[in-house]
Amino acid sequence: MSSGEKLLRRQRNLIIFLLIGSLLLFSWLKHQSDRVARKKVPGSSIIYLPSGKYLKHITFGYSSLVADIIYLWAIQYYGNYEIPDRFKYLEHIFSIISELDPKYVDPYEVGALIAVYEAGDPKLAYRILDMGLEKNPDMWIFPFQAGHIAQMQKDFEVAREYYRKAMEIPGAPPIVKRLYAHAAYRTMDYQEAWEMWKEVYETAQEDWVKEIAYNHLYRVKSTVDTTALGELVKKFREKYGRLPSDLKTLVRVGLLKEVPKDLDGKDYVYDPKTGEVKPARVWWKR
Repeated sequence: MSSGEKLLRRQRNLIIFLLIGSLLLFSWLKHQSDRVARKKVPGSSIIYLPSGKYLKHITFGYSSLVADIIYLWAIQYYGNYEIPDRFKYLEHIFSIISELDPKYVDPYEVGALIAVYEAGDPKLAYRILDMGLEKNPDMWIFPFQAGHIAQMQKDFEVAREYYRKAMEIPGAPPIVKRLYAHAAYRTMDYQEAWEMWKEVYETAQEDWVKEIAYNHLYRVKSTVDTTALGELVKKFREKYGRLPSDLKTLVRVGLLKEVPKDLDGKDYVYDPKTGEVKPARVWWKR
């Protein structure tokens, strides 16, 4: 046997020895943690896990396999309802998986779902998805899912920011732009919502997408117009002590240059008894 072959054999034996030693170490740590009563220390079985960066150095090229094992274990662990504060270490566990295998998409998504649906902590879900985006800046799915979570929480400011991030990543599907436009509307940025829906309308290839965009454009314009008209009706009442008989009265007294029409070219509906101004149709029905 040549000296080179002997050296290669010694290196291989050393790697095997270190790998076996690492497995024995993890087995010992698991045994020690399992000896602690979970009722006394909920979540004790994960407090001994080191950071992902450290753990990656001792997996000898098997970091993806270890990430798989920890991920499968985490799913079982977080499904154990007998551990009341099991979510305390959730971010830590999924950060370990992230460091071991940054491109492993499922744990980010599942970790975020556990955070928002099981732990009831959307901010924790955002952090896990932010982790995914940091490790994979070319993947629009992470800010998209964060935006969806924020939208479900009716936090449209946050949803809008995440949809914006997703929209700027190449390959993001057209629906991201529509969701961003909707979030802009819900945050009352009507100008931005109008511009985005107009772009969607002008670039859409499918008729059904054009119809959706048109209906949203109708909604934006009618919201802006009816809000402005309602304010002018209030000013008229404050000045004259009564409600105007019709919207054209606002023009006659100089409060308005001309009465706007809706996107279909129809007059807005005005109730002279209440002063309410409404669009001629429901925005999503055409």
